[in-house]
Amino acid sequence: QVQLVESGGGSVQAGGSLRLSCAASGYTIRRNCMAWFRQAPGKEREGVEAIWTGGGRTGGGTTYLTDSVKGRFIISQDNAKNTVYLQMNSLKPEDTAMYYCAADGEPLYGTICGAQGYNYWGQGTQVTVSS
Repeated sequence: QVQLVESGGGSVQAGGSLRLSCAASGYTIRRNCMAWFRQAPGKEREGVEAIWTGGGRTGGGTTYLTDSVKGRFIISQDNAKNTVYLQMNSLKPEDTAMYYCAADGEPLYGTICGAQGYNYWGQGTQVTVSS
């Protein structure tokens, strides 16, 4: 049984940082795409950043799924820990949302990952940014 467990969320002031973790069990992350998504109250879920998890211990290419986090968020993986991370810096109140990890997505082409077709999802971790 595949499980994705997110952690690392919390409350932080604007300008602060958080690092989210997504620990996978029953699933080896060294294949296909993994991604972080978020959903704010009253809004649709949106993709944040994706990573092609093949290609060695430290993973492969990354793709921003929303321009609003470019230069502030960084997705990464640790195959040895079977975990994907999302480092979030310079947080803004508009980053407030439930953040979800997703796994086993097919790449759009080559090793470029998108926001569609993920088969496994975590339960989410709440991030709240105050001004």
